[in-house]
Amino acid sequence: MADYPLSDRLDDDDYPAYTMGRAAEMLGTTPGFLRALGEARLITPLRSEGGHRRYSRYQLRIAARARELVDKGTPIEAACRIIILEDQLEEAQRINAEYRRAAQEGSDDSGN
Repeated sequence: MADYPLSDRLDDDDYPAYTMGRAAEMLGTTPGFLRALGEARLITPLRSEGGHRRYSRYQLRIAARARELVDKGTPIEAACRIIILEDQLEEAQRINAEYRRAAQEGSDDSGN
């Protein structure tokens, strides 16, 4: 793992702080569920020097969303696809908002 000061690691959503067992416990699921999310390429845990999977808080939030969908009866593959599409939509909306802001600032600067 990278040499981060402890305070940075505690605040970093991407720091792989959780073992598979701890992550599964926090989500109320099984390690098999987390492995299935990895196989579906929804989340890719980092590996410790010993080869053990480590999950970040960001990955746990994604896994929790997948669990919500699966608990409602959505097949895991479909749940993963839904989450990927939701993420792509959110990113597209963010980019569109940036373009709108830039266009507005451009028209304000030109005196229109």
